[in-house]
Amino acid sequence: MERTEIVTLTSMCMISDDNGNVLVLNKVNNSYTGITFPGGHVEKGEPFTSAIIREVYEETGLHIKHPILCGIYNWMYEDGSRYIVMIYKTSEFTGELKSSEEGEVFWIPLSEFGHMNLAEGMSEVLEICQEDEFAEVFMYQEKGQWIEMLL
Repeated sequence: MERTEIVTLTSMCMISDDNGNVLVLNKVNNSYTGITFPGGHVEKGEPFTSAIIREVYEETGLHIKHPILCGIYNWMYEDGSRYIVMIYKTSEFTGELKSSEEGEVFWIPLSEFGHMNLAEGMSEVLEICQEDEFAEVFMYQEKGQWIEMLL
């Protein structure tokens, strides 16, 4: 069995404030659109925690502190490569909120999150951030259909 694979590493972070709000990003690009949490790619050789701190700053103008790794969302492509999203959360941040070319960022009550136009997979990401029941979503294709496993 092969022990190495081609992997794309990314991360996202649920940032909450003291008033029950979460910071969301209305992502606007051709491959992934809708309401999501800020995040992005891990650069080659970059520590995972440093990557999420950098990405949140680039997309929101906020400096987050002490991001906690909650779990992962990952899937396999037909070519055998894997895409991994490390999911963090924090309520510690400083700075002034500003949007970026990735999309508009804004605060919403957590209770409204599920009623927004969510990007694909964001319901499961929220569960990983809030529940201890599972820490991984793994997806793979079988006969042209995506199969989701909650682990």
